[in-house]
Parts: sequence; structure tokens; C-alpha cells
Amino acid sequence: MSLLATAAVPGPSAARAAAVTVAPPGPPAAARAVPLPEGPPAARAAEPRQCAPKPGTKSIVEPWAQRRLSLRDVWRLTKGAGITVAVVDSGLDTTHPQLKGAAVYDVTGTGTRDCDGHGTAVAGIVAGRQRKESPFSGVAPQARLISVKHTDGNEGDVGNLARAIARAADLGADVINVSVRASDQPDLRTAVTYAQAKGAVVVAAAGNSEHNDSTPAYPASYPGVLSVGAAGPDGRRTDFSNTGSPVSVLAPGEGVTSTWPWVTYREDLRGTSFAAPYVAGVAALVRAYHPELSAEATVRRIALTADGGTGAGVGAGVVNPLLAVTAVLPSEAVALAPPPPVPLPPDAIRRAPAKDVRSMSIAGWVALGSFAAAGMVVVAGVAIPAGRRRRWRAGALENGA
Repeated sequence: MSLLATAAVPGPSAARAAAVTVAPPGPPAAARAVPLPEGPPAARAAEPRQCAPKPGTKSIVEPWAQRRLSLRDVWRLTKGAGITVAVVDSGLDTTHPQLKGAAVYDVTGTGTRDCDGHGTAVAGIVAGRQRKESPFSGVAPQARLISVKHTDGNEGDVGNLARAIARAADLGADVINVSVRASDQPDLRTAVTYAQAKGAVVVAAAGNSEHNDSTPAYPASYPGVLSVGAAGPDGRRTDFSNTGSPVSVLAPGEGVTSTWPWVTYREDLRGTSFAAPYVAGVAALVRAYHPELSAEATVRRIALTADGGTGAGVGAGVVNPLLAVTAVLPSEAVALAPPPPVPLPPDAIRRAPAKDVRSMSIAGWVALGSFAAAGMVVVAGVAIPAGRRRRWRAGALENGA
């Protein structure tokens, strides 16, 4: 999704593409109040808008991306419980059974419903709930989901985007997904820095290139943002995935399946917009399994454990959820210090039982006597036969005992 311009979506099957880029992690600035622009005038909320996203389907098969990422293996360890993920997008269809329970907010004045479908699809990839009747599931199906609506369609403005990101941070989001391609603006940069300073992992789409356009996308190109490019079923970067933005990792971004308005699904989603939420879901899994990690350490872990790759726009390669959760990284090792001494209670000496010195002495003498007796038996066993040969007998014990 582009801001201040129509989103460039490669191919007729795309629902709405987003271009976003990420720069290498950097230290977050101190949290501070964010001077963001005022919201849209009230008159805009009254503007008529036909809410008619493209039709979806009721029947789907298990998505290739779920198999490629081996999500069933990582779900044995964590499903993202306890982590809050915010999706800054076009709203969310809360009537979809796999999105029930999501909290919805709006900064546009147009309400929280999703008249485009993009936000509903992105949210489903991040944390769509598991249901027996559906082969589809989000990456972190037990994460808490928040939708912050910044646009009512394919277009929007950077001011609303910045306000939505800051709102997500104030709502306590541990991970914020931004499947949007925008230009570099001070308000947007400030909002991203604010969210990072509050401890959120910001994940953004690297953007879709049109006619070999290599223009950097934002917020993906800001320092510390986890920038995501698109990969196809073969694991290679798609031809539309932007190379002008610094890419952290790749994720499935072609032929993607996800939730769609009116309790349906789409199986033909295409673009970095739909690759980013896979990585946002992985970030939720990592933060749930490693609550001690900072946002910066989470970003670094996801990049270091990717499958590897070379070439422009590939970053560290395709994201690997299981390795991201389970890998032991030397950079995260903590030196083990000996445990501190535990002080004894004041009455420990008084309460300790006194040793029975007499009993110990008796036991010692008994042991010594036993040893001596054993020695005498040995000597007797040798001496008595010798005496018999020499015709003498051992003397009788005193007292006739």
C-alpha cells in the first residue's frame, strides 16, 4: 500500500501491495511525546464510501507457506501467547471466525470496518486463530491482535500512518506490522522511533518495485526496522520485491492465502505487504519464547537464523521460524556467575543439634578394637599351626573367658 499515491500491485491477482524497507538495527531513541498532526476533519467521516472488497472464497487448502515455514514444528514450543501484535492497516473484519477477539481502533474517522480487505488479510497471516474446519492459521495464533486503521482504501496520508503507529505503541504492542510504502517524512520517522523506544519490534514491507523502480520505501528503510521482501514457493526473491530498500529477510509473498472480509479467504495474494506479516508473526513467537530479549535482540535473532541468501534485495534469506525460536546464539550467552551465599538464619547455631562426643568416641574405639581383633586372628592363624609343629600351645585367656 502506498501513501499519497495509488498502491502499485504487481499482477491482477494482488489485493493490494505494500512496499516497505528496513535498515540494520540501531539503538532506539529515548521515548518521548510524539508531535503528530491532527486527525482528518469530521466531514470526512460522513463521506459516503461503498464497502465492497473483492469477493473471496469459502474453500481453501493448506497454504504452501505454512508447510514451507514448518509452522507445526514451532507450534509445539510456542504459539505466541502473551504477546500483543498491532496491525497498522485498513481495518479488520471482526466477524471472521479466525479473527474474533481482535481489538480494533481507528485514526481516520471512518470507523473500524475493512472496506478494502488488505488489513483483514495481513492480520490473518500474523495471528489468525486455529479452527478445526480451516486448514489456514496465522503464524502466531495465540498472540493478542490489535488493528489500528490508518486508511479506508488503497491510499492514505503519512500523517494518519504516523498517528496509527504511535497509537499502537501506546496500546502496548510488542510487535507492530506496517505493510505500507511511504516516503520519508519527519512525522513518520518520529513515530517509528517512538515505538522502538517503547520496546516494540517494527516490521515493515520492503515494497513492490514497478518498472525496476529502486526507490527506498519507508518506514522499512529506517534504522532498526525489520524490513521484509517477498519470496515465492521456490524460496527465491520474487521479481517484484523491491531492491532499493535495505532488506532484512524474505518471507512468502506470492500465492499467499489468508482471511478475507465476509468470512471468506483469498488464495492469490501477492506482494511484500503479505510477506511482512509472516515475519511479524515470527517476531511474536520469538518474544513469547524469549521474553528476556529486547526488540533489537529479537530483530537480530530473526536475521541471524534465516536460511541464508545472496543477491540484492534478499537480506539474510528466507525467515526460519523454528531456528529463530530455538537457536542458541553466542551473542546472547550470559556468563554464569556462582550463586550468592545464602545467609544463615540468626538462630541457626542455637537450633543445630549438639554432637554426641561420647558416642563418637565409643564408635571410634569399637572400630579400632575390631581392626585389632582382626589382626590378632590373622596372627593366630599363622602362629598356632607353627606352635603345633614346635609342640607348644597357646596360653589360656585370663579369667577363663
